[in-house]
Amino acid sequence: MASSSSPSVLLFLLLFTIAATAKTSESLSTVFPRAIPGSALKQVPNAKKPEPKFPFKTQYFPQLLDHFTFTPKSSTIFYQKYLINAQYWSHGAPIFVYTGNEGDINWFASNTGFLLDIAPSFRAMLVFIEHRFYGESMPFGKESYKSPETLGFLNSQQALADFAVLIRSLKQNLSSEGSPVVVFGGSYGGMLAAWFRLKYPHVAIGALASSAPILQFDDITPWSSFYDAVSQDFKDASLNCYEVIKGSWAELEAMSAKEGGLAEVSRTFRTCKDIKSVYSAQDWLWSAFVYTAMVNYPTKANFMMPLPAYPVEEMCKIIDRFPHGATNVSRAFAAASLYYNYSGTEKCFDLENATDAHGLHGWDWQACTEMVMPLTCSNESMFPPSPFEYKEFSDQCMRKYGVMPRPHWITTEFGGSVSLLSSIFPPFQMRLFFIRENSSKIRYNFPKNKNL
Repeated sequence: MASSSSPSVLLFLLLFTIAATAKTSESLSTVFPRAIPGSALKQVPNAKKPEPKFPFKTQYFPQLLDHFTFTPKSSTIFYQKYLINAQYWSHGAPIFVYTGNEGDINWFASNTGFLLDIAPSFRAMLVFIEHRFYGESMPFGKESYKSPETLGFLNSQQALADFAVLIRSLKQNLSSEGSPVVVFGGSYGGMLAAWFRLKYPHVAIGALASSAPILQFDDITPWSSFYDAVSQDFKDASLNCYEVIKGSWAELEAMSAKEGGLAEVSRTFRTCKDIKSVYSAQDWLWSAFVYTAMVNYPTKANFMMPLPAYPVEEMCKIIDRFPHGATNVSRAFAAASLYYNYSGTEKCFDLENATDAHGLHGWDWQACTEMVMPLTCSNESMFPPSPFEYKEFSDQCMRKYGVMPRPHWITTEFGGSVSLLSSIFPPFQMRLFFIRENSSKIRYNFPKNKNL
């Protein structure tokens, strides 16, 4: 991440909740939510997994397979990985817990400096708990992704219960049950942190949920808001940049439709092998622009990819420097190359069949079951306008996993906008609290009552 001292380093959210780009593609990844394309997170062959930058000790906790039934299989044990740093901690002091996301926990610990920055002030112990079915925390080992029968134990409720059981056991083993616990998380991890505070208020006294799209379900938030925000980032940097990217999609499609078009696209994108579908190039561009906006930090970053400070502005400078008459596709490719090749060491790009460097593919299952967060692209977006079609999405989930998504389960389990706020604010205060938008600023209006 860009800065180890900023709470924004917890951002990792919407990483895998990307909308459809075209309804004609057969890949599950083109119907929301799609997983991060493999080409966006490349892995150096034979490279060792990076260890956390900070002094964490790795531990493994014997965790129950199923917290909510009492069948014989439910008591099966798997070993859940967690990282711990107790260098600042003293007996009775706080315990700060990071609720792991959809990936290897070492990755998050290496890129979340905020907690290490504040730990000395609070004399806090730091604990990063890996999410079940990610990293090394595989309930069925190499067979964990084998079938829906095994993947059925991968959901947010089981993950929250894992966190609760592990935290309680840790406090008991430390003989420090009075230590207050605060949970932290970013994006999906932030969602889990917020939900953990709601579901287990007796375990955690508070939660810091960064970039957590807890209201991105049902119709609580406008479905186009995410891509509108990404597009606005580029528009703010350069209107020409925004318009070039917006115009590149139709140009790319027209290029591929010509005789020998895919070969021309492959040459333009400097692919290591000729691509088989134009959607590979489309996804490659799409991912670069989205993830660059998401990690648009004011300093150099190395979370998703090595990037310079303010990478969106740098992308737009690349586009704006092109001479008059250059194609939109060539400009868009050059800008996206900043994301994939800031180091300048890549001779070609593997747009297809790249490896999953951080073990993220479990999100496909979660998206096809409970994490149904519809996102669309409006006409104001720099991406091609696209709707969210639940039937098409559910049909692809059925083909891939044999399961039907439950689009209303999260709001049933954790609440929607009003119910979620009322669980945070007492009903009395909720009647007195409202947010009003005025002159493009959000103002918080409270009644003039000195007793509040």
